[in-house]
Amino acid sequence: MANLDISFMLWLCLVAFAHNLHVMAGTSTKFYDFKVLTKRVTKLCNSKDIVTVNGMFPGPVVYAQEDDRIIVKVTNKTPYNITIHWHGVQQRLSCWSDGPSYITQCPIQTGKSFTYKFTLVKQKGTFLWHAHVSWLRGTVYGAFVVHPKIGVPYPFKHPYKEHIVIIGEYWLQDLVQLERATLASGGGPPPPDAYTINGHPGSNYNCSTNDVFRFHVVPGKTYLLRLINAGLNTENFFAIANHKLTIVEADAEYTKPFTTDRVMLGPGQTLNVLVTTDQPIGRYSMAVGPYMSAKNVHFQNISAIAYFQYLGGVPNTGSLPANLPSFNDNLAVMTVMDGLRSLKEVNVPKEIDENLFVTVGLNVQKCLSKSPKENCKGNSNGVLAASMNNISFIKPKISILEAYYKKINGSFSEDFPDAPIKFYDFVNGAPNNIPYDTQAENGTRTKVLEYGTRVQLILQDTGTVSTENHPIHLHGYSFYVIGYGSGNYNSKTANFNLVDPPYMNTIGVPVGGWAAIRFVADNPGVWFMHCHIEIHQSWGLGTVFIVKNGKGKLETLPDPPADLPQC
Repeated sequence: MANLDISFMLWLCLVAFAHNLHVMAGTSTKFYDFKVLTKRVTKLCNSKDIVTVNGMFPGPVVYAQEDDRIIVKVTNKTPYNITIHWHGVQQRLSCWSDGPSYITQCPIQTGKSFTYKFTLVKQKGTFLWHAHVSWLRGTVYGAFVVHPKIGVPYPFKHPYKEHIVIIGEYWLQDLVQLERATLASGGGPPPPDAYTINGHPGSNYNCSTNDVFRFHVVPGKTYLLRLINAGLNTENFFAIANHKLTIVEADAEYTKPFTTDRVMLGPGQTLNVLVTTDQPIGRYSMAVGPYMSAKNVHFQNISAIAYFQYLGGVPNTGSLPANLPSFNDNLAVMTVMDGLRSLKEVNVPKEIDENLFVTVGLNVQKCLSKSPKENCKGNSNGVLAASMNNISFIKPKISILEAYYKKINGSFSEDFPDAPIKFYDFVNGAPNNIPYDTQAENGTRTKVLEYGTRVQLILQDTGTVSTENHPIHLHGYSFYVIGYGSGNYNSKTANFNLVDPPYMNTIGVPVGGWAAIRFVADNPGVWFMHCHIEIHQSWGLGTVFIVKNGKGKLETLPDPPADLPQC
């Protein structure tokens, strides 16, 4: 009997241990139902229909824990094509669920559904989800918050509360029509009519006195703000009047704490910051304004405002204004970037198998239109385009992943160059004329990598039209930002941090400068790399990495899902 009691107790312990392992691992499954539909909203003195998820703007927050399984059924009830991208999620062996249209899937057509399925393998932090077709991500976006496993603390004192702050842009025009009109014009897009904070423009804009977002905070507490830039075409500064921001996470990876007065986020970037309510009781402005590093570009210079309202203060009183940098303050941007370091020493690839040099920038194509006044409004009466290594990316008619998997010829080539065909003074020279003909070639050219390839990628800004900060996003991977600098990249003088560089998925290539990143290509599939300024992507500033299968099931891309949308 005693032996039976001991055996029963051992069995109970094993069950409890297994249960605790399951809970600690965070291996539960989270189900979400996304219905993409139009909703009428009134902002800036105008009413219009916008595309939303579940009628919400911004869309619903996806909550999960590290290592959770995520299943999201997306049903399209709009007249437009739709896809959803889970920005920053590495999609380990789930490339079919990554979401960029014509890269990993054909769009979900009107009246159709597709179920995204993926696991958050060793990932936690602040992500975002957004549409990845046309310019619909201007309203189709939301936060994606992944908490650590149960019992695993943050590497900083646990905050009193957490809040999500999503930066956006708002246009009075229909976004699909706006994209079509902009591309047809050959010129640049109009600026947004307003910036928004959690969907609200704030009192600086017409008819928006009451369209203001408010955080009510308790004096003497520390809050965690999850900052997300979901905007289309503008990089943005963010600040809170009289309050310091301590960065503790960038692109869903912990960093060494770094304190600053203001931060800059490019579209697609996320930052977690700690804010302590240590000021006199009152109402303080949270402000979002533009960072515009390019020259001769029209932009919205009116800031969005939200309120950081201390409890105990007099309601509806004036607010102390936030101090944002000037729109072209490159030093403010570099100061924050200089302060980003991984929390601990990291395992940066020391040996390199593929060393790639990729230029990023704008181009002016020759005007071939019979209506040049309507269709050639770019510089020098040309058509604006964008390129990597002087190749302007053209999306195919079917998804590259499907064509690659099914061995369908003719949709793409495998000859994206490892370096630009022509070398010149990238930053200071080479306008689109003789002796430097930098008119881009058009093509769907990809770079193929063997499984396990250790990649170093130098991203070089160019001044063919204007030098500019470009937020470059790599799907399927995060990467170590080992170096960056001004001017043309020089391997003899470049300083690399191979000890504790930040681990990111979207890097702002400095205006008139370069950034160096490293990663190991150990996730098979087809992965888009592009500028997250939407007009630049529309103009062709992107390319695709194809990572081949390795050995065995854990290094092999699975079969496509049965409900994969068809073109």
